[in-house]
Amino acid sequence: MNSIIWSKFKLSLLDQRLLPLEVKYIECTSYLQVAEAIKNMVVRGAPAIGIAAAYGVVLGAREVFSNNATEYEKNMQKVFETLASTRPTAVNLFWALNRMKDKFYSSLKSDLNKVIETLEKEANSIYLEDLELNKKIGEYGASLLPNKCTVLTHCNAGALATAGWGTALGVIRSAKQMGKDIKVFADETRPLLQGARLTTFELLNDGIDVTLISDNMAGYVMKLGLIDAVIVGADRIAANGDTANKIGTYALSVLAKAHKIPFYVAAPYSTFDLNIKNGDEIPIEERNHDEVRKIFDVKIAPENVKVFNPSFDITPHENITAIITDRGIIYPPYEENIKIMR
Repeated sequence: MNSIIWSKFKLSLLDQRLLPLEVKYIECTSYLQVAEAIKNMVVRGAPAIGIAAAYGVVLGAREVFSNNATEYEKNMQKVFETLASTRPTAVNLFWALNRMKDKFYSSLKSDLNKVIETLEKEANSIYLEDLELNKKIGEYGASLLPNKCTVLTHCNAGALATAGWGTALGVIRSAKQMGKDIKVFADETRPLLQGARLTTFELLNDGIDVTLISDNMAGYVMKLGLIDAVIVGADRIAANGDTANKIGTYALSVLAKAHKIPFYVAAPYSTFDLNIKNGDEIPIEERNHDEVRKIFDVKIAPENVKVFNPSFDITPHENITAIITDRGIIYPPYEENIKIMR
């Protein structure tokens, strides 16, 4: 099931807020619609957000086109700024927008009439590259898993969060494809239940043995000896290896370390941000408080109760056994080895 479909200047996004109860696509024909879809988590997952934003730039370039290069450039600045303002934590968004921005300015100087065509080609490249990178991540990561292995994962870092295949789930898929006996425990991932709704949905459809647990069960299943490895995705990785991922990831890393279970992060090169020295500098998005007070539209808490709702947390590099990338596996010391890998 494709979460992102581009056809004839229309971007169709699988509405991941409704899964697994309803399969519905949201059609976007303007950059503002794409921005709204990213902000409201119709599309989610760092790589998928970047891809959607790239196609949003194409739609925007078509909407605000002007034969006057100066005016066109001014109009496009608003397009880029609007898309960049949607989600602050996932660096793939800014990576993709910077690629699109570079193509826009270079084509603006050479041939104004080919700007849209050039941008569409670049967005398609970003999409196809992500799919290829995920397959490489899967291959490298699968080599770390024993022939019989039970993996704990958090949130959804699968095909729904990428162009396809996935990062953390891509490792699991690749290991299964290699003939390894792989089982998965999936955290439900409050408050939006991406693990319960999306990860189990993907794995069941792939015929992979998956068991759903609530987030607060993770420590106990580790103590019982049911987990051989933890694999998660990432939204931004700092120069020293500190990693931002869905809220709850940090706690898993602490539990894994206490139980001497390897803790792996799976992410493409576009998730690294070498301009950020450590996790303290990564901006953490805080989302609408009703996401915690409600599950879907059902109230589960008093309306006036105070809420703290950060969407991500930071896992310190010392809790990470290895970072699985499309360019290979990075081991500590991360600050030194990330530079080499890049």
